Amino acid sequence: MSRYFAKGREPMSSYTHFWGAVGGVIATFLLVGRSLWQGSSALVLAGVALFGLSLVALYSASSIYHYALCAAAPLRRLRKLDHAMIYVLIAGSYTPFCVAYMPAGEREIFLGCLWAAAFLGILFKLVWLDAPRWIGTLIYLAMGWSILVDLPAFASMPAACLALVAAGGISYSAGAVIYIIKRPNLGPNWGFHELFHLFILAGSLLHFLAVFLFVA
Repeated sequence: MSRYFAKGREPMSSYTHFWGAVGGVIATFLLVGRSLWQGSSALVLAGVALFGLSLVALYSASSIYHYALCAAAPLRRLRKLDHAMIYVLIAGSYTPFCVAYMPAGEREIFLGCLWAAAFLGILFKLVWLDAPRWIGTLIYLAMGWSILVDLPAFASMPAACLALVAAGGISYSAGAVIYIIKRPNLGPNWGFHELFHLFILAGSLLHFLAVFLFVA
């Protein structure tokens, strides 16, 4: 870890998600480039671009918040942004799979409900930032596993793609459990929050592979 990040408020959390933001930028270029090369539809192109940008938004907000050395009021605003971007990433992660594999009609309803839930989740965080962490985490998990509500609609998704999506969801969920129980804490620089960040990064990587290999 560089000396720059060592000066931050939560150095390791900021450092890991900084690389998540860098990875998000690279992922966006790779996904858009592959879609253009493959001659994908405009809808798929928009879906993969939105997914990539949601990665950049989440990890940038998180890295900045965990690094920030500022007064309580601006730090609280950064925390709201950090938490709100989780809803954006969840909806953004679903979007490319929905546009590629869900039938028209169902796709619009599912995505409309999902993005509406993301909007309401953002409002929830803006209004009640200090809600018990299990409430927000359960909302994240409910949105994240909403695929189970209409799993047959994804019947055309290749098994390998579905496996990557499920593995990413499991990684995100494992991170959420660590976040709720605040364990394990392995050392001064590797507490539960840093481990939570690593599981989130792993989930994002798995979903990127699914989008890159089977959607873009």
